[in-house]
Amino acid sequence: MDTSEAIRVNRALNKMSKLYRAAKARKLAALGLHPGQDVMLWLLAQERAGITVSELAARLGIEPPTATRSLARLEGGGWFRREPVPNDRRQVRIVVTEAGHALIPEIERAWAELAEETLGGVSAEQRENTLLALEQANDRLRGLVDPTVLTEE
Repeated sequence: MDTSEAIRVNRALNKMSKLYRAAKARKLAALGLHPGQDVMLWLLAQERAGITVSELAARLGIEPPTATRSLARLEGGGWFRREPVPNDRRQVRIVVTEAGHALIPEIERAWAELAEETLGGVSAEQRENTLLALEQANDRLRGLVDPTVLTEE
């Protein structure tokens, strides 16, 4: 790839990353969430019996203290509760409340709207090609960075 094409790729990806995050932030703010909290809550809601902070951190590809801080910021919404883990006093299980489960369709709707607003104007073939190229690029980049970086979001 020559320098001018590399510059074009860098600009396009940087701009898209910033614009997508800003658009996502705007949609999530209407739900009382920040980017990243949507993914965390959605993931928690997939586990009806709840999961430990360590399990959550592993699924998100983050360190447990980071998961704990993120949960603390989410706690005010009443979207989950902490329950003791039987046989292990050091652990707590995070269980999504009914209020949290009620928010999941809204999160999914925000994601669908943003996807449509982002790629809805292109043909199904172009969309599929774009997604394949982005997924391949993500796979290559994942090999260049710490494997705990952005595994979910």
